[in-house]
Amino acid sequence: MAYNLVVLVKHVPDTKRVTCDAMRDDGTVNRSSLPMIFNPEDLHALEMALSLRERYGGRVTVLTMGPPQASERLRESLERGADAAVLLTDRRAAVSDTLATSYILSAAVRRLAAERSVDMVLCGRQAIDGDTAQVPPQAAEKLGWPQITYVDSVEEVAGGRVRARRNTGSGSERVEAPLPCLLTVTDQGPEPRPPSAKRIMAVKKYRTRAELERETFEAMPDASADGRDAEVERRAERLEARGFLIAQWSLDDLDVDLAWCGRDGSPTKVKRIQSVVLTGSGFKKVEPDEAGVTGMIHELIQDHTIS
Repeated sequence: MAYNLVVLVKHVPDTKRVTCDAMRDDGTVNRSSLPMIFNPEDLHALEMALSLRERYGGRVTVLTMGPPQASERLRESLERGADAAVLLTDRRAAVSDTLATSYILSAAVRRLAAERSVDMVLCGRQAIDGDTAQVPPQAAEKLGWPQITYVDSVEEVAGGRVRARRNTGSGSERVEAPLPCLLTVTDQGPEPRPPSAKRIMAVKKYRTRAELERETFEAMPDASADGRDAEVERRAERLEARGFLIAQWSLDDLDVDLAWCGRDGSPTKVKRIQSVVLTGSGFKKVEPDEAGVTGMIHELIQDHTIS
């Protein structure tokens, strides 16, 4: 039996390259100051979905909510083997906390399910920019679906049920759940495959409408707004005819209450931002030889650091 799988991915700042400009005064992330990457654990979720498709057949659709630049993550997902992708972008969804984000994403999954039944949603356990691990479980709750968290492998999907192995921290356990179901995948999940060179060439011309708007503005800076709009439509129609247009939705395309989206729908507030600066002092250099190590051990014994 083939299964329709949806993978939720996130376009995140590279937290290994954070600078002093990473946060705004209001406590939101200044994403323009940071290089952006594919959320690492989402890559494991994508690989798990691709592996399930190879075992059972079906279709893998990748969905992301974010700015137009998140289109890069969708192209990368297609390069790795996804069948379809959807960009959910809307300024009214900006600065959504986990509650608002999960509400919007659950609405997007419902729309996908209305178009083509969804059997499983797979997500990375958490995103490196927030580290809350809240959005997937909250989305499952809003969908009214069972969930299996901390999954590192799916053992079997059969008879309308999925059996997965989840990491408990001190071991593992097997859990079964009926479909449709949401899974969160850890970095112990299947190792992500690299993008295929053949697929890189195949999808390099894929674009979202937001990208077409930016490219058209850059190519026609002196044209009228109507002229640019007409050019965007022409390019979009040409790409759609070739199957190269990545789907793009706004909040208007979903059955959502705007009061539950963006800043208005986000009860989480930043009270204070504090910069923590670590300074070194009182250090002593130890020579990397037997005498240096012996002397260090004697000092540690004398001040009772070790006994």
